[in-house]
Amino acid sequence: MKKILIILALIFPLSAVQAITVDEIVEKASTLWKNEKAIKVPNFSLTDLEGNVHTDESTKGKYLVVNFWATWCPPCLKEIPAFVEFYDRHADKVQILGLDYEQADKKAIIEFTDTFMVNYPIILFDDKNGRQFTDFGEVFGMPTTYIYDPEGNLVDFRMGEIDIETLEKSIL
Repeated sequence: MKKILIILALIFPLSAVQAITVDEIVEKASTLWKNEKAIKVPNFSLTDLEGNVHTDESTKGKYLVVNFWATWCPPCLKEIPAFVEFYDRHADKVQILGLDYEQADKKAIIEFTDTFMVNYPIILFDDKNGRQFTDFGEVFGMPTTYIYDPEGNLVDFRMGEIDIETLEKSIL
């Protein structure tokens, strides 16, 4: 992880000189991320809005999609329907955890997710869950999505909006 941060710190200043686009920087970071030694899903125990506990053990055997998002983030809101459709299609082999990375009122988030008809677990950034959010990796921008295979190996990392085609490529 430190290697990636160092490389990004070197790439960002050069982007102004060499006119590298943000997409190219994200692609380079994703490539570097994939080339790192095998990254495993961290040990975690997160409680969702309904009181259900999700752990690294309970998600084994399924692909795990960890999506960091916030209500104030336009790309986050734009990708929610893709996650809903993706989960409808693949709930038998995929577990999605939506990590709401903001200080927010539980009631407001429940109303928000009901409006978007979110069908996957939402985890609040609160005293109980918040300190575990960074265990998955640093979040430099939102949305950020980590995808782990059924054995717990990181298979994809995306910073920015993700679509259903990209999600499906990661699990097929």
